[in-house]
Amino acid sequence: MVPRARRGANQVLSPARRRAWLCLWSLLLFPSPGGALEVQHKFVSATATNNFALDRAGGRVYLAAVNRLYQLSGPNLTLEVEEQVGPEEDNPLCHAPQLPQASCEHAKKPTDNYNKLLQPDPEQGLLVVCGSVYQGFCQLRSMDNISVVAVAFPPGGGGGGGDQVTVFPSMLNVAANHANASTVGLVLQQPGHDTRLLVAATYTGLGSPFFPRNQSLEDHRFENTPEIAIRALNARGDLARLFTFDINPSDDNIFKIKQGSKERHRLSFVRAFLHRGAQQQQQQQPPPSPPVSRPEGGKGAPGGRGSKGAALPAGGPVLSSPLGRPLGSYAYLALNSEANAREKESHSQSLLARICLGDSPDAAAAAATLNGSSGTGGETKKLTESYIQMGLQCGKAGPGGAKAGAAGGDLFNRLVSVFPAGAALQVSAGSPSPPPLEELLFGVFEKSASPAGSPGPAGRLAPPPSALCVFRFAEIEEAIRKARHSCFVAPDSGLVTVLDSVVQGTGPACEKRKIQLQPEQLDCGAAHLQHPLSILQPIKARPVFTSTGLTSVAVSSVNNYTVVFLGTANGRLLKINLNSSMKVISRESITVAYGEPVHPFMQFDPSDSSYLYLMTSHQIARVKVSACDQYTTCTECLAAADAYCGWCTLEIRCSVQHECANFVEPNFWISASEGVNQCPSMTIIPSEINIDEENQAMIIQIHGNIPNLNGMKMSCDYGNGVTTLATAAKVPADSWNQFVYCNFLPRDKYPTFPYTQDHVVVQTAVRVNGKSIVWANFTIYDCKRTGSIYPKTACISCLSAKWKCYWCTQRYTCVSNASECEGSIQMNKSTDCPHIMSTSAAPVATGTSQDITITLKNAAFVKEMPLECHFGADKIFEAQWVNVSTVQCSNVLLYTSEKRHLFPVNLQLREKPGRFIDSPQIMTVEIYNCATGSADCSQCLGREDLGHQCIWSESSSSCRLNTEALQLPGMCPPPEIRKIEPLNGPLEGGTLVTIRGRNLGRRFSDVINAVRIGNVKCSPLQDRYIVSEEIVCWTGEATEEFSEVVTVNVSREGRSRDRFSYVLPVVKFISPSTGPKAGGTKVTIVGNNLNVGSELRVLVNSTKECRDLSRTDTTIACTMPGVEITTTVRVCVQFENKSCISDNCTFTYEKNPVITNISPQKSQVSGGRIITVEGNGFLMAQNVSMVVHTIGKEQTNCKVHTDTVITCPSPAASNLTMGSKPAPVDFYINGRLYTEDSLFPLEHPEDAVHISKFHLEYYADPQFFTAKKEKWIKHHPGEPLTLVIHKEPDNLGLESNEYEVKIGLISCEIQIVSDKVIHCSVNESFSTSERQLPVTIQVGKFIQTIAMLHLGGSEMAITVSIVICSILLLLSIVALFVFCTKSRRAERYWQKTLLQMEEMESQIREEIRKGFAELQTDMTDLTKELNRSQGIPFLEYKYFVTRTFFPKCSSLYEERYILPSQHLNSQMGSQIQETHPLLLGEWKIPENCRSNMEEGIALFSTLLNNKHFLIVFVHALEQQKDFAVRDRCNLASLLTIALHGKLEYYTSIMKDLLVDLIDASASKNPKLMLRRTESVVEKMLTNWMSICMYSFLRETVGEPFFLLLCAIKQQINKGSIDAITGKARYTLNEEWLLRENIEAKPRNLNVSFQGCGMDSLSVRVMDTDTLSQVKEKILEAFCKNIPYSQWPRVEDVDLEWFATSTDSYILRDLDDTSVMEDGRKKLNTLAHYKIPDGASLAMSLTDNKDTTLSRVKDLDTEKYFHLVLPTDELNENKKSHRQSHRKKVLPEIYLTRLLSTKGTLQKFLDDLFKAILSIREDKPPAAIKYFFDFLEEQAEKRGISDPDTLHIWKTNSLPLRFWVNILKNPQFVFDIDKTDHIDACLSVIAQAFIDACSISDLQLGKDSPTNKLLYAKEIPEYRKIVQRYYKQIHDMPPLSEQEMNAHLAEESRKCRNEFNTNVAMTEIYKYAKRYRNQIVNALDSNPATRRTQLQHKFEQVIALMEDNIYECCSEA
Repeated sequence: MVPRARRGANQVLSPARRRAWLCLWSLLLFPSPGGALEVQHKFVSATATNNFALDRAGGRVYLAAVNRLYQLSGPNLTLEVEEQVGPEEDNPLCHAPQLPQASCEHAKKPTDNYNKLLQPDPEQGLLVVCGSVYQGFCQLRSMDNISVVAVAFPPGGGGGGGDQVTVFPSMLNVAANHANASTVGLVLQQPGHDTRLLVAATYTGLGSPFFPRNQSLEDHRFENTPEIAIRALNARGDLARLFTFDINPSDDNIFKIKQGSKERHRLSFVRAFLHRGAQQQQQQQPPPSPPVSRPEGGKGAPGGRGSKGAALPAGGPVLSSPLGRPLGSYAYLALNSEANAREKESHSQSLLARICLGDSPDAAAAAATLNGSSGTGGETKKLTESYIQMGLQCGKAGPGGAKAGAAGGDLFNRLVSVFPAGAALQVSAGSPSPPPLEELLFGVFEKSASPAGSPGPAGRLAPPPSALCVFRFAEIEEAIRKARHSCFVAPDSGLVTVLDSVVQGTGPACEKRKIQLQPEQLDCGAAHLQHPLSILQPIKARPVFTSTGLTSVAVSSVNNYTVVFLGTANGRLLKINLNSSMKVISRESITVAYGEPVHPFMQFDPSDSSYLYLMTSHQIARVKVSACDQYTTCTECLAAADAYCGWCTLEIRCSVQHECANFVEPNFWISASEGVNQCPSMTIIPSEINIDEENQAMIIQIHGNIPNLNGMKMSCDYGNGVTTLATAAKVPADSWNQFVYCNFLPRDKYPTFPYTQDHVVVQTAVRVNGKSIVWANFTIYDCKRTGSIYPKTACISCLSAKWKCYWCTQRYTCVSNASECEGSIQMNKSTDCPHIMSTSAAPVATGTSQDITITLKNAAFVKEMPLECHFGADKIFEAQWVNVSTVQCSNVLLYTSEKRHLFPVNLQLREKPGRFIDSPQIMTVEIYNCATGSADCSQCLGREDLGHQCIWSESSSSCRLNTEALQLPGMCPPPEIRKIEPLNGPLEGGTLVTIRGRNLGRRFSDVINAVRIGNVKCSPLQDRYIVSEEIVCWTGEATEEFSEVVTVNVSREGRSRDRFSYVLPVVKFISPSTGPKAGGTKVTIVGNNLNVGSELRVLVNSTKECRDLSRTDTTIACTMPGVEITTTVRVCVQFENKSCISDNCTFTYEKNPVITNISPQKSQVSGGRIITVEGNGFLMAQNVSMVVHTIGKEQTNCKVHTDTVITCPSPAASNLTMGSKPAPVDFYINGRLYTEDSLFPLEHPEDAVHISKFHLEYYADPQFFTAKKEKWIKHHPGEPLTLVIHKEPDNLGLESNEYEVKIGLISCEIQIVSDKVIHCSVNESFSTSERQLPVTIQVGKFIQTIAMLHLGGSEMAITVSIVICSILLLLSIVALFVFCTKSRRAERYWQKTLLQMEEMESQIREEIRKGFAELQTDMTDLTKELNRSQGIPFLEYKYFVTRTFFPKCSSLYEERYILPSQHLNSQMGSQIQETHPLLLGEWKIPENCRSNMEEGIALFSTLLNNKHFLIVFVHALEQQKDFAVRDRCNLASLLTIALHGKLEYYTSIMKDLLVDLIDASASKNPKLMLRRTESVVEKMLTNWMSICMYSFLRETVGEPFFLLLCAIKQQINKGSIDAITGKARYTLNEEWLLRENIEAKPRNLNVSFQGCGMDSLSVRVMDTDTLSQVKEKILEAFCKNIPYSQWPRVEDVDLEWFATSTDSYILRDLDDTSVMEDGRKKLNTLAHYKIPDGASLAMSLTDNKDTTLSRVKDLDTEKYFHLVLPTDELNENKKSHRQSHRKKVLPEIYLTRLLSTKGTLQKFLDDLFKAILSIREDKPPAAIKYFFDFLEEQAEKRGISDPDTLHIWKTNSLPLRFWVNILKNPQFVFDIDKTDHIDACLSVIAQAFIDACSISDLQLGKDSPTNKLLYAKEIPEYRKIVQRYYKQIHDMPPLSEQEMNAHLAEESRKCRNEFNTNVAMTEIYKYAKRYRNQIVNALDSNPATRRTQLQHKFEQVIALMEDNIYECCSEA
């Protein structure tokens, strides 16, 4: 019969077993916190880890890291050997230096060596170590000592004496040569074959993302490094063949993808492993055996399958060879075909490839040997011949199949880690039970939506979703056989294909052949068959477990469970138990290395599979897979559902199976799969024993799984050292129970009965071999004690006991033997007992005699027994039988001094004192005292309801007994209310009001409707009513606020002295309004009447409460709760559980503060060292504290300095021991423990374990002493003192500012600090009253007195001074020498750099030599031609202001209000006449409206001149959503005009608004302040700068700016300009560059024109100019000294050419002679009219304008062109024959013209920038100094110390806000014509100015825009000028407010009466009218404006204006 321990989980379960499974499922729902896993040992690598391996016994661990190899001892991971293997001088484009005569022209540099392959070869004692340097070179090191290279390779290079061996690159290029490229490998050992090495490596050659990006075409990888290769590894044979492919057959043991296909097949290898084959496994699988988890030795069952707990070897599962490694028939490669970055729809694909390694040893005994050598092995298969691959699909594909689902859905498309293992798998419902062990492949997959393959992760990203899938090897092998059959026997194009991308492949597709494939050929192919193959349909599996960030997997089959271990990206190890249906039944986890991803490869310890080795990014750990000893009972052990743990029955402990003795025997070890009900238990027969009986033995029945106890040494243990012998009964083998016989406990060993119990419980255990394996309790009872313990219910207790007791009526006692009651009446049940019937009696006054009657039931049993009435101690009275069931207590006299007292009534047997008639329900009699507890009339008379006969005496004001039966008075005095609380409440009511006083009613019914507050009822609560003294009532709801007394009307009315007020609570705002989402922010809610009512709650989003409430009348303070995500929540205040008041109060939860680093990370033992905490978001922290665990004494409070810096003093250490590890440090922010927001969210948050991210090391306090360790120092008073203090070496790394030296109370200034010496000096004079002063030095909290300073003679001082001077002189000489040396070195470096720059510049000169020649001549010509004597056409101040303030309207005003030009003569000398409404001298309104409107505007002006009103007014408008940016700018400009006469007031308003703006910006990102103009105050600042800078602009900057504009125009006009596109030969802007080589010749024309003071001039034009362009140049020549607004327009003049003395022509841009080209009409030019040089022309004004042509540049390019046709590809075939033969030139060649133009204009630009950034000594920039000081003051107030922030503020306020605006808009300053082309050039100049003011480095390259590249060389110099300018401003003496106000008043005076302020006021009023209600509300809610009644004044303005303005304006 199968033992019970073998029952499978899928069998039909008994009810008890079902309960056990329910327990397991409950554990699944509430998983354990990781106690079942335990990290035993760790080793931390100094560099990032790469690989690890174990020797076959697990005695050694080999760890490979970057540049390091470690050899560690097995279990403890202690370091045995460390070897450095990098960095090495290398270059990936060079051959390995081991290659003879290898040379490389590329520069080599130190390169980190990443380990790519680490494979032990135990047979040869070698460790194969391959690194990334030297093209993936491998070494063979000794497994005994890795520092020893066991086999020198390449051979022949040492002193071996052998011949030099030819070395090929393919022998050296083994592994991948890049850090992020994959490499996997296996050492292959088969009987009869030499050792071989299988290596698969990612291609890193040309075309891969790993290849160096330097345009090199050298690729050593393609020819020499195949993707997969089998190499020779026989170190005992011919070393010349080591690592070669030359194994039989030649050159076929490689798998190399063709060069053209590598981009499509980017292989990334995950793991290589060996496998025997599923069929062979099943054939060799032994029959089921008992569960074993201990790994077996070399002769064990295949793969330890006889052992359910055997872990799978690293290379794969299956057979163990004599070498201890798996003897596999197949090598599997798990890999990914990565996504192609060039294809959007490309995604990663998971693949599994198989290679046959050869026939089995039995089948190959007679086969030919490898390479002709002797042996027993068969012929080795070619690699590609047997190679076949298939896809692995984890999840469910999308609608489009695997590819379609790759991007998302339920498909996990990228393989991360695999592990082959055997496990019990129930394939279907009809499978055998228990299911057989089956070979499975477990894989972890992740979703990879984006194209993969980039070399390395781009930063720390959140982990992708991942899943665990399970594949059957049987299905894989069946798919391989079907595929080969399909390819060669029944071709199916949809099933399999030949990989034509492989160099060694056969090439042709599958074809049908008339052959019969043998099983060997179906499995491994053949040489004559097509190969390699790829199966098109993937092997599919559904996810077994999903999570985020899974990175590795390892699997073990244990005790009917499959245990899967999963590593994660955040350093955790998950352990999940799967049943045979692959369902998760339990889960645990543990943190191995916080934040470090677990490596994809994990391995069980070969010597003990209960340990797992795993590696993280910097550590290797040995983890115990189950900590069973944490469970102390069998139930805990089995309920944990840990597959490894079971109950060791005879050792009574929870253990791993192999740790339990005799575990192979049945029932010695119980597994978790058998259920909790199998735990041993026992039953004692009998379980209750009478103390009076004699017992010789007891029978124990044992249940559950327990081994057969026959023949074992057994005893029964009764505790207290009492044991008796026990024997086991023989039972059948299949019996469920066992029986044990024990001698009973001797009577003299009975335990003592507890005082209050009639029984005692004895625990009895069955001991086997000295250990108690099972136990239970039995009870010894004594019936005699039952009656004595319960004397008042003796009979009832006796007959209702759990055991059999008898009641003797005659003896009136309880006995255990019925024979003791012979002759007595027998009672069978407790209801037969005589007992007192509890009745109620009327209360009796104290001291009053009375008779009390007691009724009995079942009294026949005690009839006529003499009794006594018992009322407690010493209160005994005579009892008389009245009848058979009644007893009377006569003349009972009882007294009490209490208000009332209850006396118990009992009947005692007179002849048997202490024995009573049963009284199951105690009968009582009430005695009362009227004189006690009745302080007033109501209390006294109210006792009537209690049955007390009391009456109130007014004369004596006392309560007394109503002995005369007087009539009770009807009324008491009126109620007296002494106190009410609280004194106020909300209108909604619900307040609990407590009323205290006298005579507040006799009973509750008196007051139920008696309480009112005014007319509002207050409802009393009955349970809280105290007669006469206290009423608690609920207030009703009131309709309005009022205050009234509280009245209580009880027959007569009583009124309170205090008034109760109904008020309306008001909530205004919450502060602060933001805080971290972790909670803990202490907020203050501000409002009115908040201290009302009795109950208050502050609700957050109506769900959570704000805790720790405290409140006043105007504030509520509380602590905000935490939330999960950042969000904005509603905060409301709820009074009396009524409605919640919020007034739109919201609180925004921001991201939690982030701590990134602490420094220093060391502290002295005494503490007090300042630890700087860095991070961000600290300004949200209201309080921060630091805790150092295990060492720190106390929690220290930190100080927040800025948003990124906190400082904390370190706490003193308490229990420091030398060599202590760094102590973990935690921070509490706002009282909440700081935890980093993980980028790796746990699927099960309950697993989260807090791990301190930071640590602090403690060292001994530093020790100091004087130079000679003297304790006395002499010093002469009056002389300077210098101390030299020596310091003992320490590890603290203290900075100079951490030392504080004092002499007495005087600080010694520290000057020099080194590791050993501190110099400090004192320049003060010491007090002569004290002759001795202590010299102390302090570091943090550590203070040490090192000496005493004795004030005496000066000899010592002189000596010390000489020594110090000598030292300083010596240090100065050394410093001078070092300075000179470094200066010479820097000079040489500078000269070298200059030479390089000059060489580069010479190349550029050569390329633009023609442009350079033009540059030289143009500079000279331009300087000469610009007439500095001509007047600069400055605009008047008022026009400058209107154009600057209203830029959007300037062009409109120019078109509307500038008077049209009439006749030239009439315009001479006239000024520009803009009729902007603000410039009109008169306010044009109808007279009938004038009085009201003038009065309204005057009152409105008064309001605007009120600071409080104006600020509230501006803020109210800005809060409106429809108040757009344009409206804000317009309002700011109108305010500037309206307040122009009061600039000092305007400035104060602007400053106040700026302070609000700074406050808003400082809480977010202060660097963004003033960046744009989006608020009123920002536009006000722009206007303020314009006003203040106008004088400087006109006097200093105007001339160089105007000269620059003239120079730009002159330079542009020197070349051709396309009239339609605007593009020109010479420009600064690439977009406006004419990229055609247009041959243009200058023409000097003699032009006559009547006007402008000149008759004729010679004008220089170009023959490519259109006639309009010629006219413009002529007008410019004639009118250059006249403002542009007074020039005639081009369309107003005619140009006539006198060809001969008789012939003349009117020249026009378009006329009948215009030519057509490609369907477009070309504009006429001088060359078109063939006008020669020196021709005579006349220009005259005309009345007949040419209306056929408006603006040339607006012409349709589809109909007209000038110089070049549009570059439209569609029109290429339409081009004329002449154009098609035009010389083709790259357009970029003309970019050098930008340099030519730049060089021409450089001098003028430099002059302009220097003028802008200059400070005149006679007129310093007062406004700039004043404003910059204001910015610095605001920054200092807010703790903003970052100089970059201040620089940005200054730049945004002046250069970017004012100067850039002026540079881009010269028409704001001058009366000129700004063409589009000039605008484009000015944009480049403005960009250069912006870059000069910026502090960010310019990241320029060949792809950068030319607009930035053009001035890149000059920008650094310009930046120095800007910084110098800012420094000069900073160094200027500060301006007082009086000085600045005087300056502003002078500016106001200059421009008085320039603007019509009434118009401005009217425009501002329109905004006020539009937002009237909002402004009134804002004024009403502001205390300052409400106090001065400004809202009413504003309403008066509205009243005066609103009925007139629109009517009057319409009339106007």
